[in-house]
Parts: sequence; structure tokens; C-alpha cells
Amino acid sequence: MAIQNWSDEITIVELSDDPQFTEDLDGLMDSVESKATDVVLNLGAVGFINSSNVAKLLRVRKVMLAVDRRLVLCDVNAQVWGIFLVTGLDKIFEFTSDVAIALASLQMEMAADNEAAEAASEEDDSAE
Repeated sequence: MAIQNWSDEITIVELSDDPQFTEDLDGLMDSVESKATDVVLNLGAVGFINSSNVAKLLRVRKVMLAVDRRLVLCDVNAQVWGIFLVTGLDKIFEFTSDVAIALASLQMEMAADNEAAEAASEEDDSAE
């Protein structure tokens, strides 16, 4: 299984074609249900996705939304990207060109969230 805990808050999954694709997403679901993290799915080694793979991705997205975490897909080749476009899924998933940009995006959002939480805490303290 190609699941890597990049940090306490981010998991990277290196996906490949079936049957490994399905097994890795099943492992990811178990991992997220036990400890919710943001997830980067690297599709660089995926040459094709079928309807079953798309259904799995949608289930992963649903779980990620339920635990208020982000799911970022990256390094999508032209054939796989075409499937996302034709199905309209390009509008519901978040995409980046590579893992580094996905990680930077997630870290920037975490920093912004931390700043907002600190500001709210300071406002609460000054109100008392």
C-alpha cells in the first residue's frame, strides 16, 4: 500500500492502476476513519480509471467532507483528466499539477485557519 503520513495533518497516497487502485482507496478509507487528515491523491501512475474507480473516489470525497478535511488530486494524465471532464467531476474535486503544489496549498490553508482561530481567541479574551 502506498499511503504515506507526510505529517500529523496530511496523508499522501500514491495511486496506481487496478487492482492496486481499489486496495489503496480502501486502505485510505480505513485510515481516514480512524484518524482524519487532509489527503493528497497522486494519480501520476494511473493510466486509466473505470466507473468503479470513480465511485470509490466519490465515496472517499464524501467521507472527507463528513470529517471536514480536504482531498486534493494531483498529477492527473490526459486520459484520466478526460474522464473527469466528461463526467463533470472536474468541478467537484480539487486538482493541482503535482504533490508539492498540493502540499503547499494544504499548508497555506492550515496556516490561515490557525491565524483566524488565534484572532478569534484574542477577541474572546479582550471581550471578557
